[in-house]
Amino acid sequence: MTTDYQTLPDWPMAYPHTGATAILKQENADFKVTEIPLDAPGGEGEHVWLHVEKNGANTQYVAARIAEFADVRELDVGYAGLKDRYAITTQWFSVWMPKVQEPDFTQLEHPEFRVLSQKRHVKKLRPGDLLGNRFEILLRNVEGDKELIEKNLGAISEAGVPNYFGAQRFGHNGDNVAQGLAMLNREIRVRNKKKKGIYLSAVRSFIFNEVMARRIRDGLWGKTLTGDILTDDGVPTGPMWGRGRLATTDDALALETEVSAPHQILCEGMEHAGLNQDRRPLAALPAGLSWQWPADDQLLLTFSLPAGYYATSLIRECIETTEPERTMPDDSVVVE
Repeated sequence: MTTDYQTLPDWPMAYPHTGATAILKQENADFKVTEIPLDAPGGEGEHVWLHVEKNGANTQYVAARIAEFADVRELDVGYAGLKDRYAITTQWFSVWMPKVQEPDFTQLEHPEFRVLSQKRHVKKLRPGDLLGNRFEILLRNVEGDKELIEKNLGAISEAGVPNYFGAQRFGHNGDNVAQGLAMLNREIRVRNKKKKGIYLSAVRSFIFNEVMARRIRDGLWGKTLTGDILTDDGVPTGPMWGRGRLATTDDALALETEVSAPHQILCEGMEHAGLNQDRRPLAALPAGLSWQWPADDQLLLTFSLPAGYYATSLIRECIETTEPERTMPDDSVVVE
């Protein structure tokens, strides 16, 4: 049996369907994200850290404009995570400027972002250099039973949600997995390192989501299997595929082996690409989850998630959302 990677599967949810619907990101201001950094800039060093608020631009575009303004290479601009284009997000960038007097970056004028402040630091920002993100999300045109929605939200605040990679990870119409397969099969050649990384991440995330989905279908949400690898907090983990053997044993190993079997082309391709086996928690527990109804058909959610976790994976467990038609694909691959 062959797998159609052109269309993403309809991965199952852990909580009962509420039947509720809503509009997500009707306006950029409906989806606010604030990055929680690992470090604060100390005031000295070879890198200039910029605190940036963006509205309607993706992270890579902002990094390119910062590089132009500073007259440095794009490689000299760092950031901890990609953030949504169709949102108002606040995050940090770093610019390597040793032995050079930095310009006043607050004078960098652009309709889609602004530099709030700048300060030197000893190191460059790299992907993953953040604790997490705070979200403030307004859902509009909510239709459905409020009691059922709030029942799921209450359960989520106690037990978390499946830690699926969100649709953003897989690109416009889920195309990144198919492109990743073509790249691993050497049907296409991808020279751009960032694009290659995006395709590999999508393929790796696809396998993880498949394992997550199988556990939910088998009634294993919130349960531990014999042979599971647990986090320090006792949360079971799923595979992030790469070289080496799966770390699980017994029942957990049997499940992951069975799920990955139809995707051996992807798995072997990731191994040959040099990725190493890793693990990711199967459950995401939001911090400070709260909700209110500003209007009868509006739901405001606030919460924080660790780096690499998806707000949309939480929302889908309560409400089925749609977004306005966009004139261009959203190429901000992940919020992390």
